[in-house]
Amino acid sequence: MPKKLLLVDDEAGILQLLKDYFEIQGYEVVTAKTGKEAIESAGKSPDLILLDINLPDIDGLFVCREIREKVSCPILFLTAKIEEQDRINGFLMGGDDYILKPFSIEELGARVMAHLRRESRSNPVSEGTEYGELTISYSQRSVLRSGEMIHLTKTEFDILELLSMNPGQVFSKERIYESVRGLEGEGDSSIVMEHIRRIRNKLGEGAGGGYIKTVWGVGYKWIG
Repeated sequence: MPKKLLLVDDEAGILQLLKDYFEIQGYEVVTAKTGKEAIESAGKSPDLILLDINLPDIDGLFVCREIREKVSCPILFLTAKIEEQDRINGFLMGGDDYILKPFSIEELGARVMAHLRRESRSNPVSEGTEYGELTISYSQRSVLRSGEMIHLTKTEFDILELLSMNPGQVFSKERIYESVRGLEGEGDSSIVMEHIRRIRNKLGEGAGGGYIKTVWGVGYKWIG
């Protein structure tokens, strides 16, 4: 299932921009324009929350404290400026990160993905997750097809892990590259296409993909 995001911002333009971007990326999106709406929407079990600090009705830090009583997912603050004491207060209220406005939408997407991936790793799906004839062990970093070991390189497994732990979510080549190599990694994201080709060959898939589906013009997603 796609990861669910709760986006909270009282600026309609920013909220629509974020909603459109993350839906294109394959996320399920819930939005709220006020602190009251955010507290209510937190009951919908989001996987991550983007929370504007300056809300019209309730201070975002107070909203964070209220939400934290309901959810354990990452909470990322959106703010135009931040002082050190405000940052400390935010963390004490249960926040996990700060995103300063104006922000790069691509960097924001990468930060969200990084937090979700870290969350997935700290809460592993299972020792062995099965997809038909395929068994993936994230803790052992191994892949079996019909009981036979499939040998993947570190980067190939990292890509397989990213896609399979986020089924249905579309990842662009750039986002895959940033996730497996890091924001400071050097290289051409187009090499991801070659890695995907090799993974498909090793999994016994055709060019059209079996487990890994190409979303033309966008990227790749895991369909299991």
